[in-house]
Amino acid sequence: MTKLKIKLDTINAVKEFVSLTNLCPYDIDLVSGRYVVDAKSLMGIFSLDLAKPIELEIFSDNCDDFIEKLQKFIVE
Repeated sequence: MTKLKIKLDTINAVKEFVSLTNLCPYDIDLVSGRYVVDAKSLMGIFSLDLAKPIELEIFSDNCDDFIEKLQKFIVE
């Protein structure tokens, strides 16, 4: 499993992020506090507090290509 912090600060960013996650064959979750949602779910993401960075959990150890596509969303 790979964990990253991401920031989705606009509606277009969320739409682009969901489009990218739906191309992946593995499970991807977003964690905000005690809430966990499927990162492939547009409605699920909008139920989270997007004002602060969210934790991204990728259930694959071989996901470097996907992480490269997410560079603009990743925060440290």
